[in-house]
Amino acid sequence: MEQTKYDHVKIEKKWQDFWDVSCTYQTNNNDLREKYYVLEMFLYPSGKIHMGHVRNYAIGDTLARFKKAQGFNVLHPMGWDAFGLPAENAAIQHNLHPDDWTMENVTEMKKQLRSLGFSYDWSREINTSKPEYYKHEQAMFIDFLQKGLAYQKESIVNWDPVDCTVLANEQVVDGKGWRSGAEIQKKKLKQWFLKITDYKGELLRDLDNLPNWPDNVKLMQRNWIGKSKGALINFEVVGIKEKICVFSTRPETIFGATFVCIAYDHKFAKHIKPSDEKTKFIENCKKVSESGELNPDIGKEGWFTGHYVAHPFLKDKLLPIYIANYVLSDYGSGAVFGCPAHDERDFEFAQQYNLEILEVIKPLADADTKTPYTDSSGILVNSEFLNGLQVLDAAKEAIKRFESLGIGQEETTYRLKDWGVSRQRYWGCPIPVIYCKSCGTIPVDKEHLPVELPKEVSFDGYGNPLDAHPTWKHVKCHRCGKDATRETDTFDTFFESSWYFARFCSLETDRAFDKKVAQKWLPVDQYIGGIEHAIMHLLYARFFTKALRDCGYLDIDEPFTGLLTQGMICHRTFKDSQGKWLSPDQVVQKGDKWLTKEGNEDVLAGRIEKMSKSKKNIIDPSDIIAKYGADSMRLFVLSDSPPTRDLEWSDEGIEGSYKYISSIYKFVLGFIKEGKKVENPSLEEELKLKKFAHQTIAAVTADIEDFALNKAIANIRKLSNKLFASNVSFELTKEVIEMLLKLISAFTPHLAAELWEKIGHKQSLHEQSWPIADAGLLDNETAKVAVQINGKTRALIELPYDCSEEHALALVNDTESLNKYLSGVQVKKLIYVSNKIINFVV
Repeated sequence: MEQTKYDHVKIEKKWQDFWDVSCTYQTNNNDLREKYYVLEMFLYPSGKIHMGHVRNYAIGDTLARFKKAQGFNVLHPMGWDAFGLPAENAAIQHNLHPDDWTMENVTEMKKQLRSLGFSYDWSREINTSKPEYYKHEQAMFIDFLQKGLAYQKESIVNWDPVDCTVLANEQVVDGKGWRSGAEIQKKKLKQWFLKITDYKGELLRDLDNLPNWPDNVKLMQRNWIGKSKGALINFEVVGIKEKICVFSTRPETIFGATFVCIAYDHKFAKHIKPSDEKTKFIENCKKVSESGELNPDIGKEGWFTGHYVAHPFLKDKLLPIYIANYVLSDYGSGAVFGCPAHDERDFEFAQQYNLEILEVIKPLADADTKTPYTDSSGILVNSEFLNGLQVLDAAKEAIKRFESLGIGQEETTYRLKDWGVSRQRYWGCPIPVIYCKSCGTIPVDKEHLPVELPKEVSFDGYGNPLDAHPTWKHVKCHRCGKDATRETDTFDTFFESSWYFARFCSLETDRAFDKKVAQKWLPVDQYIGGIEHAIMHLLYARFFTKALRDCGYLDIDEPFTGLLTQGMICHRTFKDSQGKWLSPDQVVQKGDKWLTKEGNEDVLAGRIEKMSKSKKNIIDPSDIIAKYGADSMRLFVLSDSPPTRDLEWSDEGIEGSYKYISSIYKFVLGFIKEGKKVENPSLEEELKLKKFAHQTIAAVTADIEDFALNKAIANIRKLSNKLFASNVSFELTKEVIEMLLKLISAFTPHLAAELWEKIGHKQSLHEQSWPIADAGLLDNETAKVAVQINGKTRALIELPYDCSEEHALALVNDTESLNKYLSGVQVKKLIYVSNKIINFVV
């Protein structure tokens, strides 16, 4: 007799090999108009996957299975972002070669991914630390050099004293290394750069062409690119023949200027008399500026230089010059004029040093006079020839006067700096350049690629093992035949992740990818990854796509059409009486108290925070798979909250998912064994169940399309509960079971595939089409229609079934909650799908 207990270990192991074979989704059809390329950010092989990976990849797998069932040609690959400092640091710590450590981790993590039933096309697996991958990016770099997009220069860089390497500005967080957490130092080194600033305008402008990207990610990129319009103004220093050039976004406030501040390393500093006080202040400024960004939370401090500048319009008015910790040399011109009545930072600074505060803009309405008025509306006062003008007109007039006097001009500046890609470590892609005394700095010939890393290296010394290698760096110049040396720096690992999405499309041996094949798949339809990559990885990938386009590799402008940033998985934190972190498996709850399992001692239950190893509030996916199964874990991480929001881990939640899966398994096996012997089924009850099933199909389909995966699962649960409680015929019961299995297969593929086979189907469920709702069985009076603005759902409204576009528009315009999204905007395009969605592209 067959057991009705859901044996997840046996069932999931049975189907694991099947996914490997069947999930090479794309067909031989060259017409890929109905293509769907879903990509989750690929893995760094650190040793084990964590719950964040599970959630990210479960989202992608659901979309891939759903789109495949809908008839799309689906590409769903996975690979390994395998270079990086952690591997090298682990090699030093454990006396292992980075490649050995990396490949051991790849083997373990791939095993974990396969156990979860993710539908990856493993025939396209890539590893960025292998020469067959990185030789292509070496060729790209050579092309960038020829195109003028790569160059070398000596510059002040961010030096991580722990990882012993340079970091890009984007990799410095609050003045510390993004991986090591060490305080960053400033060094002057010769480095390789990519000219991302050549694309600053396009990178900024094209954000408007990404309606399916989260608004917060686009805002973060806009802020990082940092376009500012204003004026450059030259202030003459009193007593010496020097000028200080100031960039200001508020030139209309020039008559409110009461001081000038410069960065600690501004070129004017050489005119300031040396003193211990000055040296000490500059050292403090260095620490503040290490993050490479203006931190609004730091206290505004300054040091008076003893010098003054003359006001450009007010005779005999002198403005004191300060070195200030909130001015950076690489932002604007490294100098600002202070207008404390209309700038919060200047206001704080003026209060600190008892400087004059002059109002020059009168608000159009009442405003708080105790704080600076910073709005860009108002009337100019106390400003001579600008009096009575509105702010925008005053700014134009001020610039006109600067230009007529030859002391200034209109200017647009950007915060974005070129991307420094040199790293002084071994475990990275070698930069394909040699240094010859006769020929200079020259790229390696492409036919000599790849420049491979030497296998035999020593990690005993300090710094870069390639620099200390006895033979590897010594070569003959390929142009003149004389002695030369290799570049021993390696690429920043973001170099690899900036183009991998194109490599997945076609794994060519003699080139990075086939342009025609890549053109069919790209851009990626849906990209999924964490918000922490909003600036570095995503901005670099956008730049790379444009640079590769201009070098003839691609004919697209953007790499990712849609972007979903999944929320974190969180868990309560725990500490013992000594303040040491405890893991969840070390504590137990008794009533309102938390105690240690072993000693029964009191435990302090802290906040619910993102799972992290440092705070020990992690749950190991392997433990959950062993106890509850992959399908239960997949179902839980998708069902408890929307994918974009944080999810709190709950033991009750995972147990609930397991029980639900078990109930479906038990019901279907009971149906197979006993059938459904209803002699006179109620026609009314049958119609209700059938209508409910088709309404569920419509709802779940719409939910998945809108990434409301938790709502989709909730609707599936409603259908199963309805089915369990129904008293209908054998034929209808089987029909609804099949609908249920098709719907849930995107979330719990092992369960669905097993039960589909047990019902008696010869062809696998994986080959079945997604169910289509019978419009005649839906609510014939009204339909719930999603109203979207630029692809983002803003409301669900009831519309008459099959109503016309004109009627739908009229009802939308009458919906008060939508007024704030549609009033005053220009609608570029309207997409109306009857009974489903109405999407305004604005």
